[in-house]
Amino acid sequence: MDTSASPRVLVIGLDPYRVPGPWDPEPAAEAIRAGLAKFAEHDVGVETCLIGLDGSDDVDAVVGSALRAHPWECVTVGGGLRHSGDHVELLERVINLVRRHAPDAAIAFNSTPATTYEAAARWIE
Repeated sequence: MDTSASPRVLVIGLDPYRVPGPWDPEPAAEAIRAGLAKFAEHDVGVETCLIGLDGSDDVDAVVGSALRAHPWECVTVGGGLRHSGDHVELLERVINLVRRHAPDAAIAFNSTPATTYEAAARWIE
């Protein structure tokens, strides 16, 4: 998702369509879309970097490229990466990539997809 404003916030999270398991990814995808819509309502540019857990991504390359694409004011890390003990190493990789490639960006954490804008808004001017 992008808005007419220049991108200021990067949201890094899990792509619900590429999370293995017997579950319906559509409700999670819809929640992400609804949460991102708030950025447009506030004329704040946003881009997403959604990674899969299905092994199809080179996480360092995908996340690193997204982080280098713009000078981000804030990088918001989604709850799917944080709320599972199974993903601790992945979360550490993502945070260290943010530190390396976007050292001036604030780091924010949402509690749900619906609070993604509010998490970023705490840190952007």
